Amino acid sequence: MKEKRFIMPKKDLWTYLSESDKKIVMYGMGNGADKILSICSSRGIEVSDFFASDGFVRGHLFHGRRVLSYSEAKEKYGAENMIVLLSFASSLPDVLANIYRIADECELYAPDVPVCGTNLFDSRFYEQNVEKISAVEDLLADEKSKEVFGSVIGYKLSGDVKLLRETHSCFSEVYGDILHAEGFEYIADLGAYNGDTLREIKPYAARLKSAVAFEPDRRNHKKLVAWAEAEEGFEVKAYQNAAWDKRETLIFDGSGNRNSTLVSGDSMPVTKGARTVEVDACSLDEVLNGARVEYIKYDVEGAEREALCGSHKTIERYHPALLVSLYHRSEDIFELPLLLHEKYPEYKFYMRRREYIPAWDTVLLAVKEQL
Repeated sequence: MKEKRFIMPKKDLWTYLSESDKKIVMYGMGNGADKILSICSSRGIEVSDFFASDGFVRGHLFHGRRVLSYSEAKEKYGAENMIVLLSFASSLPDVLANIYRIADECELYAPDVPVCGTNLFDSRFYEQNVEKISAVEDLLADEKSKEVFGSVIGYKLSGDVKLLRETHSCFSEVYGDILHAEGFEYIADLGAYNGDTLREIKPYAARLKSAVAFEPDRRNHKKLVAWAEAEEGFEVKAYQNAAWDKRETLIFDGSGNRNSTLVSGDSMPVTKGARTVEVDACSLDEVLNGARVEYIKYDVEGAEREALCGSHKTIERYHPALLVSLYHRSEDIFELPLLLHEKYPEYKFYMRRREYIPAWDTVLLAVKEQL
């Protein structure tokens, strides 16, 4: 087997934590912390305390313990004697700067816990899928893609946030140099949230005339429609639907934020305490009914495979540029590129990511190769 572009850690994060003598302290609370705690409990890893940033401590409890400030945690355990587990996600510059500051003072990791699905990206999972991972690396079209891929795989195994620090991209590169958005007139946004990525692409797509947008969450869809109605010279057809491969009624685990998920069988369990509703799902092919698009974005919270299959006729006919999220399920980072290559071997593949901890907003960019 050929040499990898990244150094696989001798132990994955979970094995390392189970063998460490240091006190494990969790930074943050909420759903992300609950997921990490569940994994720690199943592997016999004890979490000693929880802390929040110094300015956010209000004396509240989490899992029966008073939430400390970072300063209190350092005083209690000593920076050199504790391991910090980050349990929330952020792309905000000031929050990232604070995370990196703590990482310079303490041993800090951000466990890679999938947004949905049950597969954990540990050493066993890696070994089971190493041939697929190697195959994806071979498919990537440029050195930067291979660098991003290698750093994300290494991060998923180790939880080391330093691997993510230098591999993010300015999305002007994505829309300009790779996707060539200046030629887009008709696009589809699957997982449109409140219109944020439509607003983002507009400056790079001067010829843009209209967009088909799917957003299943009621509150987000309402915001999307309100924004679209205020736009001039740009039509947005907003559907309160989940993107899928056929017409179906699905269960939606939703809280109004951008990380709500579809629930389909045992592979996507409902989050404890979550509010669930039924949503109508359909395919992009059905909605377009043969109409042309030059670009499709897929950020559909774990339903990317089904959404891609539901776009097959459109992709075969028009060869639009594709942007596909790769971070919701542990297997997405290799299964989705391999699926696309199998169906559309004429496409070239690039991998890019935004500055985000954990490795969210890691995307595959697929464009038809020009002969």
